[in-house]
Amino acid sequence: MAETARTEKREFQTEVKQLLHLMVHSLYSNKEIFLRELISNASDAGDKLSFLALQDDSLFEGDGDLRIWIEPDKEAGTLTLRDNGIGMTRDEVVANLGTIARSGTAEFLKQLSGDQKKDSRLIGQFGVGFYSAFIVASRVEVFTRKAGAPASEGVYWSSEGDGQFELGEAELAERGTRLVLHLRDDEKEFLDGWRLKSLVRKYSDHVAVPVMMREEPAPAEDGGDPPAPAWEQVNAATALWTRGKSEISDEEYQDFYKHVSHDYSDALTWSHNRVEGKLDYTSLLYVPGKAPFDLWQREAPRGLKLYVQRVFIMDDAEQFLPLYLRFIKGVIDSNDLSLNVSREILQNDRTVTALKAAMTKRALGMLEKLADNDAEKYQQFWDEFGAVLKEGPAEDYANREAIAKLLRFASTHTGEATQNVSLADYVGRMKEGQKAIYYVVADGHRNATGSPHLEVFRKKGIEVLLLSDRIDEWLMSHLNEFDGTPLQDVARGALDLGELEDEAEKKAHEETDKQFASLTAEIAKILEADVESVRTTYRLTDSPACLVVAEHDMGAQMRRILEAAGQNVPDSKPILEINPEHPLVQRLNQEGSDERTRDLVMVIYEQARLAGGDNLKDASAYVQRINKLLLELSR
Repeated sequence: MAETARTEKREFQTEVKQLLHLMVHSLYSNKEIFLRELISNASDAGDKLSFLALQDDSLFEGDGDLRIWIEPDKEAGTLTLRDNGIGMTRDEVVANLGTIARSGTAEFLKQLSGDQKKDSRLIGQFGVGFYSAFIVASRVEVFTRKAGAPASEGVYWSSEGDGQFELGEAELAERGTRLVLHLRDDEKEFLDGWRLKSLVRKYSDHVAVPVMMREEPAPAEDGGDPPAPAWEQVNAATALWTRGKSEISDEEYQDFYKHVSHDYSDALTWSHNRVEGKLDYTSLLYVPGKAPFDLWQREAPRGLKLYVQRVFIMDDAEQFLPLYLRFIKGVIDSNDLSLNVSREILQNDRTVTALKAAMTKRALGMLEKLADNDAEKYQQFWDEFGAVLKEGPAEDYANREAIAKLLRFASTHTGEATQNVSLADYVGRMKEGQKAIYYVVADGHRNATGSPHLEVFRKKGIEVLLLSDRIDEWLMSHLNEFDGTPLQDVARGALDLGELEDEAEKKAHEETDKQFASLTAEIAKILEADVESVRTTYRLTDSPACLVVAEHDMGAQMRRILEAAGQNVPDSKPILEINPEHPLVQRLNQEGSDERTRDLVMVIYEQARLAGGDNLKDASAYVQRINKLLLELSR
């Protein structure tokens, strides 16, 4: 046994105290997950030692056989997990077990809803790891020594999960880490050998490091003492991605996904491929079923697990997928990368560039296959990750067409808020003579469906895509066409329906424009500080007026987003279009110029701003004008 000396007590970081309290009191419905988390940590320690030992084999200290040992002690009520991996120094123990500076636990805490059944799933999903031991243990002891360090530099750590931990020195002859979990009285089920073995096979059968447990004791012979049970390997301990696809069951694929992602739910789909030729690599990519809590934290660590010749290199190799595919999980194992690869070298290596292109096409192909073969699952994916995929056309010009096929939008065809219409669906329903894919951008689905810019399209039965995500206008600025068909914002520039409008309509419009020329000039003078110009329009059927953006100006939604972020935006004025068939506009055209005319013009303009999702510059003046007009009508 190791002897400890000169121990000291320290306080946990505040967030760790909260987490430990939740572990003990709330997250019990899936408590068996703790074993998978601890085995995963031990496996990572072995992988890291293997990598470092390639440069310095003395770190193996004469023992290169990596193992994880699990040993229950029913009499003592303890469960011990031991590995001969990399181990930790004193500073690493304090950093990894006493704080959450790099663990993401603070964000994990924000996700808890108070529902035990739902919250328990967050344990595996967010990789709580070591802290999950406190689900079943009243006290946890850690004995650890860094590989290559002398026996006297062992470290002892202990805590009862009460906000403090004890730190001391230990004399440890063996490298690696030993966890001793003092189980609570109601958690003694985890001291049963069969129960433990079934959990190892369920969660960790794919872990590359062998997991060892004692065999069941044999009966004594001739009244003598029974022989000491031997150690046996419980898991298969093979790198799953190196096996043939025909040899792997769906259940094994899902188990491996849960290991690499720390997600408790199943993946939606996966793609397993072995490539030989100019590039030599194996990849196993997964599409999760649920978005992680840090999906929108662009600086958060993410990426594939990277192996070189089956040797673990790094956890979050972000160089192999673009940022808009940051939700993809999995493993890449390549023989083409040098073993002394570093993050900086990876970023500038031509092989990595080629692998990134291959992985990107593989991931997009996997999504396209899912969309073609299982619309329900693809809709589930889109609801979780669609807004992230919309970043793609701006970030990845080379794959813009492939990404465009995967996009989904709400549409006037269904009228629902669900984004389930593809651009290919839209093109297939286009009217004869229609030359563009029409869309409208608003800051909410209701505002999109109620936009006055849709009125003429409804009248003529032309489908319009309803875009209401914050990213949509930015997306469309980088997606100008689909399969040769241009995309057109119905609230931008002059409306030209082309062959959808006959010659008689065009001539009638020209005549009407002449009749209202003096009115448009007068309105332009009244609103010269607010609008660029005024013109008649035929995109409206029910509303008196609407505001449109000039062809090359920034859209209203993008302007609002940038202004809300405190960014300077270039000055520009919208164009006011009036509906010559609306009674209010016709009345204005018949009346002379007076103060009442000015009030009506201002009200029509301000209503157009409101209908477009903009705020009023002077809301009180608008209310006064409305009240004044109402009083005149009531006389």
